[in-house]
Amino acid sequence: MATPRAITWASLGHRCMSSAQLTMAIYKVKVATGNILAAGTTNSISITLVGSRGESCQTTVSLRLLLGKKKDLTVCCEQDLGPIILIRLHKWRLFLEDAWFCKDVSAVGPDGTVYRFPCYQWLEGVTTVELQEGSAKKLVDDELEILKEHRRKELEARQESYQWKSFGEGWPRCLNVDSVEELDSNVQFSSVRATNFTGVLSFQKASYLLSGFLLRPTSWKSLDEMHSVFSRTQGREIATSSVPKYMAKRWQEDNFFGYQFLNGNNPIIIRRCATLPAKFPVMAEMVAGSLHGDTNLGKEMQEGWIFIIDYKLLEDILDGTIHGRQQHVAAPLCLLHQGTDGLLRPIAIQISQKPGPTSPIFFPSDAEWDWLLAKTWVRNADFYSHQLHHLLRTHLFGEVFSIATLCQLPACHPLFKLLIPHFRFTFHINTLARTVLISPDGIIAKASGVTYKGLRLIVQKGLVQVTYTSLCLPHDIQHRGMAHIPNHHYRDDGMSLWEAVKSFVSGIVAFYYRDDAAVSGDTELQAWVMEIFTNGFLGRTSSGIPSSLPTVAELSKFLTMVVFTCSVQHAADNGQYDLGAFIPNNPSSMCHPPPAAKGKAFPQNFLETVPEVDTTADIVVALVLLSSRLSAVTLLGHYPEERFTEAEPRRLIRNFQARLQEIWDHIKERNYQDSLRYNYMNPRKTENSISI
Repeated sequence: MATPRAITWASLGHRCMSSAQLTMAIYKVKVATGNILAAGTTNSISITLVGSRGESCQTTVSLRLLLGKKKDLTVCCEQDLGPIILIRLHKWRLFLEDAWFCKDVSAVGPDGTVYRFPCYQWLEGVTTVELQEGSAKKLVDDELEILKEHRRKELEARQESYQWKSFGEGWPRCLNVDSVEELDSNVQFSSVRATNFTGVLSFQKASYLLSGFLLRPTSWKSLDEMHSVFSRTQGREIATSSVPKYMAKRWQEDNFFGYQFLNGNNPIIIRRCATLPAKFPVMAEMVAGSLHGDTNLGKEMQEGWIFIIDYKLLEDILDGTIHGRQQHVAAPLCLLHQGTDGLLRPIAIQISQKPGPTSPIFFPSDAEWDWLLAKTWVRNADFYSHQLHHLLRTHLFGEVFSIATLCQLPACHPLFKLLIPHFRFTFHINTLARTVLISPDGIIAKASGVTYKGLRLIVQKGLVQVTYTSLCLPHDIQHRGMAHIPNHHYRDDGMSLWEAVKSFVSGIVAFYYRDDAAVSGDTELQAWVMEIFTNGFLGRTSSGIPSSLPTVAELSKFLTMVVFTCSVQHAADNGQYDLGAFIPNNPSSMCHPPPAAKGKAFPQNFLETVPEVDTTADIVVALVLLSSRLSAVTLLGHYPEERFTEAEPRRLIRNFQARLQEIWDHIKERNYQDSLRYNYMNPRKTENSISI
């Protein structure tokens, strides 16, 4: 095919008025540079327009593009190129490298047709980037061979850049990099966010170092001294500021203990108890005093007012050491009762999975310190359980979804456009986690009671227990019998947000997939879900995770789960500082073994059991960082990168945002009336992706 000659408008001079020039095909082009730090460039940028009937010559855009600005140019061709289907952006340098972040390109054809080409990526070195016209298309929608070849080459390049590796046996696979420096610029933190992240960490470490906390490998002198840790985190925007103070005052109360299993960091572990397991031999008379009124344990179980928490996952996990001192891990069971006042309270605790003379069952009627220590063992187990669920069910799965999307869906695919905003910065934060938090010498290994091998085993065992049901909130709530308990804000807010996400996602699916055959016939989509099944869930069919998606309904459900996991579920699990900054409420380690008999606990014994001073400081530094509000945040429902160019997806986004506003208004009204505000699933605080 002949290539029509192109020249810039500036080179035409007065000749543009000649009759010969009036017959040329003229294209008005706008090239937009992104509005992020260092987005502009002084390197040479040029463009080639590719139409269905030919392509233009390479035309210089500029030798200097400024941050946040658009550059106008005119490309003239000897004949009409037909519909513009691709553009090529060429970056060249003579001496110094100056990377360029391209936002998008638009072109107006001779007949007035507007073509948009979303880019939103860095161009580095001497390179050429091809962009397909912005209308979202499945493979079957691209009839031209040049477009099919473009898709194939794009995916081949991505599969070369984003490869899988195994971080731990039995773990979901992850991105094959060892440090953030190895990450592609397009998936790294922005400069502003990276600086903010480092600044928060440095500030907190300096604060604790100056106070001497990081240099004291000894037990706390008193509970009052432990409260001093709060003075080191005041004045910074960390999660919901009122919750830590409330927690530090109420952490010993049974009411607050029960509340945390409904609305705390780990609300997915509690379930209704219809029958007591044999390993937890609680007799009716043992808890009669805690039930009150004319009732009994059997009746309360039958009516659905008894709940159980079982940390069996922690059984046989190897204890670690801190400063050479042995730490201890237990796998407790806890029974809770919802009273007629609607409040949930613990009524029995067994600190091991094996009942017997050396594993007593503790009750609220026991001595104060016996009961408090038993509850603290439960909270310690919940620390590990939460870290597992947060790491596995949000961070690691989010990374799996990200890699599969990049490797199997080209940028023009409607599901790529839908999903990619929900993976922003996920590779960066997860790579940091593997090097700073969960490495052999990371914070978790140094400041918690499990060994590094123990941590790896916890995740391995946790993945075996994950089911598709447990990842889909409405089904999980029903499965655990938590549909009717009052004051369950995690459930209520979560269900509202699940339905909002589902409505949005279903609208996108309906627009691009007219029927089930369109879903089952989308080979790129089917490769995507198989990649997730294979690398995220290790091909385990017992999980119920689909390896194919045959219908519109199944696709909508799966996409809802992915978006919800990477935004709402991550936010719900991430109030770690709020409930963990006062260490007895959420201890990361226990320095003495569980009590083998009652009557052995007292204040000094309690202080010697919970984490020592420097361990407390280490873990609180991490919690502050992981709960901080960093710069460059994109909230749920906000899509500043306009990847969809059609009117219908844009309308659906506006409707989604309106529904999120309604949910926020409801949460705000409820919180106005509550003394303890639940804000973890507030759309005004929920990020679009896993980035912290």
